[in-house]
Amino acid sequence: MIIHKGTIMKSNDTVQALHPLDPLSTKEIALASQILRQSKGLGSQCRFPYLYLQEPSKDEVIDYIPGQPMTRRAFSLILDKATGDTFEAVVDLRSQEIISWEKLDIETRGHAPIILEEFDTCVEIVQNDPDWRAALKARGLNDADIENIQIDPWSYGHFFENKPDYKHRRLMRGVAFVRDKLTDNGYARPIEGLVAIIDLNEGRVIELLDDGVDIPVPQRVINYDTPSLGKPREGLKPLHIIQPEGVSFTVDDDWKVSWQNWEFRVGFTPREGLVLHQLGYADKGKVRPIIYRASITDMGVPYSDEALNHYWKCAFDGGEYGLGRLANQLELGCDCLGAIRYFDIPTVNDLGEPIVMKNAICMHEEDYGTLWKHYEFRSGVYEIRRSRRLVISFFCTVANYDYGFYWYLYQDGTIQLEAKLTGIIQTGAVKPGEKPSGGMVTPELYGPTHQHFFSARLHMMVDGERNSVTETNFYPRPIGEGNQYGNVFNTETITFANELDACREANGQSGRFWKVINPNIKNSVGNHPGYKLVAEHNPVILAQPESQTGRRAGFARNHLWVTPYSPDERYGSGEYPNQHYGDGLPVWVKQNRPISNSDIVVWHTFGHTHVCKPEDFPVMPTMYVGFKLQPNNFFELNPAMDLPAGADTASVADGEGHSAPCCQHNPL
Repeated sequence: MIIHKGTIMKSNDTVQALHPLDPLSTKEIALASQILRQSKGLGSQCRFPYLYLQEPSKDEVIDYIPGQPMTRRAFSLILDKATGDTFEAVVDLRSQEIISWEKLDIETRGHAPIILEEFDTCVEIVQNDPDWRAALKARGLNDADIENIQIDPWSYGHFFENKPDYKHRRLMRGVAFVRDKLTDNGYARPIEGLVAIIDLNEGRVIELLDDGVDIPVPQRVINYDTPSLGKPREGLKPLHIIQPEGVSFTVDDDWKVSWQNWEFRVGFTPREGLVLHQLGYADKGKVRPIIYRASITDMGVPYSDEALNHYWKCAFDGGEYGLGRLANQLELGCDCLGAIRYFDIPTVNDLGEPIVMKNAICMHEEDYGTLWKHYEFRSGVYEIRRSRRLVISFFCTVANYDYGFYWYLYQDGTIQLEAKLTGIIQTGAVKPGEKPSGGMVTPELYGPTHQHFFSARLHMMVDGERNSVTETNFYPRPIGEGNQYGNVFNTETITFANELDACREANGQSGRFWKVINPNIKNSVGNHPGYKLVAEHNPVILAQPESQTGRRAGFARNHLWVTPYSPDERYGSGEYPNQHYGDGLPVWVKQNRPISNSDIVVWHTFGHTHVCKPEDFPVMPTMYVGFKLQPNNFFELNPAMDLPAGADTASVADGEGHSAPCCQHNPL
């Protein structure tokens, strides 16, 4: 696993908070950690899975006047490895007091997420277990082979039937892969039918699941590191992306961004990673709010396989590990191209020490082709404007998979979230003569079929704090009165009144779409200003609802959920999914609270069903999934009509390699 260790900072390294939503500085993190250690007598075995800004109330943020006093509080989750207890704490950094300290009931609320230290601990525990080593030797591996074995640590799940004592243990699973040397791609050679269950607090393997040795370990080594790939293809010319006059965006107070009528604040949490706060668009001299807070709260990856190594797999990469905690340090020319603005993120390591994750967020501008264009052949009027978008992104690595999260803002008011899925598939060995349930990758290897689900949380604020959600469908109208030519179809729109009304799936056949509107305002044509949620052709979870996987990843049952805003309902999968039986959206909406003309949160589930194929190995090409929010009756006319005419910074080259201006010709 690639883990962003961060750079440990001294407590006097700080940036003064200028806004209530500014992430905690390293000084604030060090202060919170110190207060907790001293006030609660935390020993050397205490760890800090979380320590981050507890965001102030929405009212305080909206009413905040620069320069006025503001609330600064730190939320922390403390894991005492000596006792196995976990505590939630809130520290007031101004009064320097602990204002909340509560022991977590792990049986009803779940366990703390896996911390980075425990990944290494899990590997050590498994490699030193005598029964596990004996099982490897039974498969023909010797002591020298075992030293290079790769162990993948996995969260345990909630498989407690006939094992009630397991509920109180802090558990992980370990699966193994053969490597001849450290840099080998272990996923090419999985050890099938062998799973270790580890008690992290006791520091030992408490159960070894072994199906036997009838499935041989694949022998072919398939690496992806540059030295192993051989001579690269030729003929690829350099592609230069430059902005000689600088970028078009500004960053004020370190976290506030302005670009092409857009304004927002950058945030970051250890669970969600990148957060966008107070996203609005300047129109006619004022900034109109659209979204108060936007993030990806979790993702679930359920597997469709009965094999011992795979049936229990359903990773919650946000809630069980932390998308933000596993963020990559981005590199210019590799992860990001062009004139880049990086954001460094102050955070905490497992020991409660302040660290800085360098280059965790990347922001830049991209050309995006034609924004609008028309040639009027009658008059010769020819107008075209190129589209440019602002990109705010981060990448994280969760064991074998790598995920990029890209927010795009467009000059026409469109908002887009794109998740990029790459990395290495989980693999299984194939018994000669048998066909597995997943997709074959090599004659010795298959990839279990699985799904990826992302839970987007959109705390909407379209032109104000009271919004509603509508659903529109289109249906054919029978031939007859009002449709004598058979070409007319019906448009039906409803407004959701309560939570259970809004538990919905997308439907491409009926052209179904959802719109967030402000029902208290009408525009010049008599419609309510709104933003349309453009869902892709996404799957829903296929595991049975009563199964362990189906209960725990219940947020993936629907593409749309709408809830009234509650500060305690932050994550689609629930607060602590690690070893929990299932929480979050399916539980909350049972209250069936009113959601019309209210302060609402729109939750959108999107994802991908992955049937593995040879082209996915050894590293899969990027798969793209996501959604858009498009203005719908929000603007009076096309808001991008005021873009300047003529060529943008792009140019075209003739056959001699000389550049020439574009967009300055008559199409005739």
